[in-house]
Amino acid sequence: MADRDRDAEGKPRNARPRDGLGRPLPYGTPGVERQPEGIARTPAETVEEAQRLLDAGRPFHAHEVFEDAWKSSDGADRGLWKGLAQLAVGLTHAARGNAKGAVSLLTRGATAIEPFAAESPHGIDVAGLVAWAREGAEAPENLRTPRLT
Repeated sequence: MADRDRDAEGKPRNARPRDGLGRPLPYGTPGVERQPEGIARTPAETVEEAQRLLDAGRPFHAHEVFEDAWKSSDGADRGLWKGLAQLAVGLTHAARGNAKGAVSLLTRGATAIEPFAAESPHGIDVAGLVAWAREGAEAPENLRTPRLT
């Protein structure tokens, strides 16, 4: 069995290059720089970085930013960050042409963040994102980049 790719700390990490939508490319192929994992950000920094990546057409990378927030949170916002990560993956599936995956993740993400709609935590337009996701689940081929705030 071949050795697994590992990061500098010895943790298993897939070192294959990826395209802008996170799809693995063959080794040796130029790819898009990967989003660093495990970055501690404030909620405002998380939202700003995720929006920057979404606007750049990199929803897979925005998902990784939300995933960092989700995995580092143990408070009430944990479900919010997880749901936002799911929405970004839904957008990723739509951009890849995977309508079934897009519908599934957009629906799951909308359901996860909906309880936060009345609060708009961290300035996030949760109600708008829920509406965006539900509309996108109806027609994923027409899905556009959302505004988080």
